[in-house]
Parts: sequence; structure tokens; C-alpha cells
Amino acid sequence: MNAIDTSRIRNVVLVGHPGAGTTTLAEALLARAGTTTRSTKGEAPVRLDSDPESARARQSYSLHLAPFEWTASDGLTYRVNLIDTPGSPDFAGQVDAALSVADLVVVAVSADDGVETMTERWWRRAVALDLPRMVVVTKDDKDRADFHAVLGQLADRLSGRFVPVELPLGEAASLHGVVDLIREATSDTAVPQRAGAIPAEIAVEAHQRHDVLVEEIVSGDDSLLEEYLSGRELSVADLEQTLAHEIADRLEHPVMVVSATTGAGLDRLADLVCELGPAPTWRPTRGTHGDLLDADPAGVPVVQVFATTSDPYLGQLSVFRVRSGVVRTDDRLVNTRTNADERFHALYRITGAEQVAVTEVTAGDIAAVAKLVDTRSGDTLGARSSTWSAPVPDDRPVVHSIAIAPHTRADDDRMSAALARLLAEDPSLRVDRNDTTNQTVLSGLGDTHVGVAVAVLARKFGVTVDTAEVKVAYRETVETTVRAEGKVKKQSGGHGQYAVVDLTVAPLPSGDGIRFADATVGGSVPRQYIGAVEAGVVEALARGGVHGFPVVDVSVECVDGKYHSVDSSDMAFRTAAAAAVREAVERAGVVVLEPISRLRVTVPSALQGDVMGDIVGRRGRVIGSVTDGDGEQVVEALVPSSSLAHYSIDLRSMTGGRGTFVACHDRYEPLPVQLIEAAKKSTAA
Repeated sequence: MNAIDTSRIRNVVLVGHPGAGTTTLAEALLARAGTTTRSTKGEAPVRLDSDPESARARQSYSLHLAPFEWTASDGLTYRVNLIDTPGSPDFAGQVDAALSVADLVVVAVSADDGVETMTERWWRRAVALDLPRMVVVTKDDKDRADFHAVLGQLADRLSGRFVPVELPLGEAASLHGVVDLIREATSDTAVPQRAGAIPAEIAVEAHQRHDVLVEEIVSGDDSLLEEYLSGRELSVADLEQTLAHEIADRLEHPVMVVSATTGAGLDRLADLVCELGPAPTWRPTRGTHGDLLDADPAGVPVVQVFATTSDPYLGQLSVFRVRSGVVRTDDRLVNTRTNADERFHALYRITGAEQVAVTEVTAGDIAAVAKLVDTRSGDTLGARSSTWSAPVPDDRPVVHSIAIAPHTRADDDRMSAALARLLAEDPSLRVDRNDTTNQTVLSGLGDTHVGVAVAVLARKFGVTVDTAEVKVAYRETVETTVRAEGKVKKQSGGHGQYAVVDLTVAPLPSGDGIRFADATVGGSVPRQYIGAVEAGVVEALARGGVHGFPVVDVSVECVDGKYHSVDSSDMAFRTAAAAAVREAVERAGVVVLEPISRLRVTVPSALQGDVMGDIVGRRGRVIGSVTDGDGEQVVEALVPSSSLAHYSIDLRSMTGGRGTFVACHDRYEPLPVQLIEAAKKSTAA
């Protein structure tokens, strides 16, 4: 690809429900544009979904770059940086990363399935980010295709003003082209760029829709509206220029139609994206601190890294958009997060799994750089004189977790580094160490997300892990105040071991943890041994109470004791304190505590009753329900964490994928006595 002016770059993100055909459409556009998508070894054509996990599932699990150059009907050549994204909510982090560098969002809607769950969700996400949007109706060659039904669903289920700019010529098996409603001409599949007369059977509808389209366009421009009302015939250039402004201002959302399989509508889709889509210069980008940055090639170099991937030959590749200036090979930029210099050793344009080396990348364009030292997705790099940094998308709350453990000793040696590289590629994953349950926990946006991460660990980074359920972190606390004595008295020749510790153990309010105090008088326990007493107390409580769970929310006072000037030691007092605590806990009686999560579920109103009933069945308590800005119900509840292990899967099944939730730890509450034995079994090693 040659250098191109920033005004003719189009950064387009393609989103849609799983099965809407976004990847097939992206590949069809690459083929139609003549972009080389063959591997460097000259083998079979490279598909965008080249990773084994996506290939097996027949759906995308990560974003893919599909850039191509296109000479549009206006005679100008454009660079379209098309980013294909996964449809599954499990990979919403990938969608967010792509949207962070988008100037235009094209929402794909299947002509045979219509507006689906994720269509609505991705549309709402684009609205929240205030991005220009178009709709492309895909798969219009399928048996159940119904373009007009989709138009009705768009108006009913999505916000905004939708204006069809095309009609299909035929439908399903008879689809053979499209009608361009702006130009009032047809484009045939066999000869896409040849304009023809509109067939009689569709001419009346096409003319009516053309008139409605013109009125919709001119209504947003007072001067053009005045000319239109005066009777002047408006040119195609007038209409397209005005529509382009209205798209950029988020006032209008054109609806197109295409079949990636037959090629119907492909050329016109590429034309409209180029001619109507906003350039990187359409508005300045607002930084973290509210400052604005123009996509100016003459400005200081600033780049935003939005994705990270690993290549078997090049190592780590950081995918970036140039927000300002021009970036060249061997440039040095400063990471605003670490304040460290990074050298851009080699620059590449990426298409699927293929890389092509380039020497410079201009403002507004997208490329990748190899082997940055300490840069991750979301970072901004710029000239030292620049203070601008790109906003980082909000962390999405994890909804599914599993425990992982290295399969072999060799895996154990490599696991930490491999997990770090995995998180660099996908920041929406999270790895935590739960010292209470002695588990390493891998969390993500869904069961598929986490499962794919485990597969990637093995395939890319050579680390195989065993998986298990995440153990629930139960606790114990005491019911009453008890005083107990711990004693160590051993004599085996030479120095012995001697210590006596008298402790008072009492319950504390929930969440207060462990409090230790020295209440001795007269030096019954010398000051140098008080630290050992506290250490023995803390260790004994952590090892567990009557049922083996860590003891919390207790106060422990050392009220008395005895020592020997020769035989006492730190170890003796530590051991005596632990014995006293164990006896006190047994005598005081214990209550087993279970973690309670605050659950927030968002569902369509019709499903609210089902969700509430399910929450009650999980021993949960509904504490409120409100209607959000999209008309959906938000149910808030307190639910035992033990009953939420598979909630992401259960909620998806219950709501047909339309429900979402967020859960976070809220408090500990007593576990019913009849469930204690089951809790002990579930946490057994």
C-alpha cells in the first residue's frame, strides 16, 4: 500500500451478532479490492480467522485487521482500515478496543435472522461512544432473506433515523444486484460497476424511496432544503455531501444491502464507506485530561496502541493508530504510562495473519510495530513534548472464572511469563492468586472467553494447565467471648522450651478482621515476645477453626502469661499462642460465614419475573428493580457467591443471550447449618 492523504483514510469497525457474516463480508471486500491475502510462503489464501480456536468454532474470537485500497465512484483512491470484530459478548473487550480507534461503525444485520441480541448491544455501545454509524444488511441471498422486514426491525428496536440508500434486486436465490436510491440506478452482480435502468417491478418503490431519502437528507440542511423547495433538482454530489455531514453528526444512519457470497452490493458498499464515511480529521480526539488532538500529519507524533498480538516470527506486535504526526522506522517515542522510551524498530501493515513492512505511517492510519519493550494495549506513545494520552476503555467486569494449575513442572516454570503475555494480548482477562483457597484464578467475560484463553496458553505459549472449579472462600467466626491458656513446657537436656500465654478471644462486627492487643501487666510476657504471640495468633486463625475455614472478625487480647529467663523463646511463645487460640475457638463455638455477592442483572422487561424467580432459587434476596435508559429492567440482589459459579451460562440460557450481569463481593453472612458439610466437601483439596 502506498502513502495516502489523511483525508482519504477511513477507519471502519465492522460489528454484528454472531453469524451475521462480518468476517465473510470483510474477506469478500479484500478479494474484491484485489488485496493480497496469501501467506509469505505462497501457500493457501490466508483467512482472517486463521487461529485454530476460531476455525473450529466457525466464529471470530479476536479482532482482525482487513485494510484495502479502493478507487471509489468519485475517482479518488481511499485506504479503508477495516476492523472485523467478534460477535460474541465473551469478546466484548476486543470490540471495545476496535471502537476506540473507529471513525465509523458499520453494523451488520443478517437479512434472514434480522436484528438480534448482539445487534442491539453493539448498537448501544456505539451510541454510548457517540460514533457515526451505518447498517449493512448481509446474506440477502439466503432463503429466508427479507430486507424490508429488517428495515422495520431497525426502526422498532434501535435508536436513530434509518434511511435505506439501496434496495435489493430480487431476493434470496433471485438476488442479482442492488438499486442505488441516491442515483436511481442499478448495479448488477455480474458487472458491478455498470449502472442500469431500474426494472419495472421495483421502479415505483424505488422512486418513492428516493423521494423520501432526498427529503430526509435535505431536512438536515437549511440551505439545501430551501433549494429543494424552490424546485431546483439536486445533484448526486449535493445529496452525498450533505448525507456525509449528517452521518458524521450522528443524525442519519444509511442502510445498505449486500451479499458477500454473490458479490451483490459489494462495490457500492465500498463506495459509500469511502464517500460518506468520516475521515480521521472529522473531529479532534479528546484525551484523558479533556485536551483535544487533531489528526494532523504536521503535528507531533502520537500513537494509540489498541491491540497486541504475538507472531511466531516477529514476536509481540503492538497494533496502533497514529493520532497525530508521522511515525517512521527507528523513531523513539515515550510511553505516557511508564515514561520510558520505546524504539519503533520495524513497522508493518497487517491483513489477517500477514504482515507487510512499511517505513512510515501518517496521522489517522493504522499499523503495527514489533518488539516494544514495555507497552501494552491501551497505552499512548508520543514525542516527549506531548502530554496527550488516549482514554482507555473502562474495564469490563469479569463474569466467569476457573482455577488453573500447571500440568507439569515445566509448565509451572513457564506459567507466570505465559500469563503475562496472555494478559498483554487480552487485557479483559484477569489473573488473581487466592491465598485462602490456594488457587490461581483465571477470569474473563464468559465461559467461552476463558476456555479460549486456556487453549491459547497451550498453543501460543506452550503452557498446559489443568482447570477446576473456583473454591468458595468460606470463613468462620466465634459466637462468644472465651479465655484460654496455651502452654509449652519441654525439657530435653540443655535449653528447653517454656512459655505460657493467657488469651481472651471475642467476636467483632462483620468485616472488622482480626485485632490483636497486648493487655499484660507487670512484664508477665516480656515485650520482646509479644510479636511472637501475635504471629502465633494470626497463623492459627488463618489455618482454620472447627470446620477448617479461616477465622475472622475476632479480637484477641494477651492478658497474662509466664516466661523463663533461659528456656523461653519466640518459637515457644508462638506455639503457646496458637494452642490458646485453637482452644478458645473450640470452646467459644463458631459460625461459618459464606461470601455474598451483590448481583446486578439487566434484562428485557418480559424476562424480569424469570430472573427474579431464579435469584430466589439461589437463596438470593432481591433488593430492588429499576428501568434503565434503554427501557430494560435492572434487578439488584444479594446472592450467595457459591450459587453464581455458572451464572453467566445459566443467564444466557434463561434469557436467550439478552441478559447481562455484574457481580461483586459485598459481605459475609452466616451459612445455614445444614449446608456446612457440603461447603467443607466443595473446598476440600
